[in-house]
Amino acid sequence: MVAQIDPALFQATVTQAEGDLANAQAALELAKVNAARTQELFTRRTSSQADLDQAMANLHQSEATVRIKQGALDKARADLEATQQQIISLLRQRHNIRPGRDDDFTVRNQQEIAQAATATSRVMTLLLGAIAGVSLVVGGIGIMNIMLVSVTERTRDIGVRMAVGAHGSDILTQFLVEAVTLSSVGGLIGIVCGIGASKILSAYANWPTLISISSIAIAFLFSAAVGIFFGFYPARKDAALDPIEALRYE
Repeated sequence: MVAQIDPALFQATVTQAEGDLANAQAALELAKVNAARTQELFTRRTSSQADLDQAMANLHQSEATVRIKQGALDKARADLEATQQQIISLLRQRHNIRPGRDDDFTVRNQQEIAQAATATSRVMTLLLGAIAGVSLVVGGIGIMNIMLVSVTERTRDIGVRMAVGAHGSDILTQFLVEAVTLSSVGGLIGIVCGIGASKILSAYANWPTLISISSIAIAFLFSAAVGIFFGFYPARKDAALDPIEALRYE
C-alpha cells in the first residue's frame, strides 16, 4: 500500500519556502556587490558616508532576511517530516503492526519522488552515453578497417605519387582527409536520421522533443574527431611506404 502526502498542504509550503530562500540569497549577493562597490567609491571619495551606511544597512537586512527564510524552510521541512511520521504511526496502528516489525506500506512525499525521478534520469543518461561511446568505438574501428583495405588496394598508386615527388606529409594529409570525410558523412546521415526520428515521435507518439543546435554541432565534431583518431594509423602507414616497394606491389 502506498500513502502519499497531499502536496497542496505540505509540499507546496516547502516549495514556496525554497523559492523564498533562493530569492533572498540572490538579493544578498546583490547587496554584497553593491556594498563592495560603495565601499570602493567611498575610498576614492566619490561616495558619501550616507551612501555607505545605506549600502551596509541593506546588506545587514539581506543577511537577516536570508536567516529568516532559512528558518522558515527548516520549519516547513520539519512540519512535513512530522506529518509523514504521524501518517506512518496511524497506518501502523490501522494495520495492527507490532513494534519492531517492518511496515507493509510506503509513505513518500513529493521531494522523495522527485529525487527518485532525478536519479532514474541520471542513470538513463549514463546508459545512453555508454551506448553512444560503444557506437563511436565500433564505427571508428570500421573506418580504420576500411582505410587499411584502401591502403592495400592503392599501394601502387601511392608509390606512383611518391615517385613523382609527393612527400609523406602529402600522403598523410590525403588519407586523413578521406577518413574525416567518411566519418563526417556518416555523422551527417546520423544527424538527419535523428532529426527525422524526433519529428516522427513528436507527430505520431505525441512525445515532446527538443532539438538542440549545440548537440548537433557537438555530434558532428565528434564524428570528425573519430575519423581523425582512427584514420591516423592507416594514413601514417601510407606515408611510411617505401616508393620502390610500393611500385613493386602486386
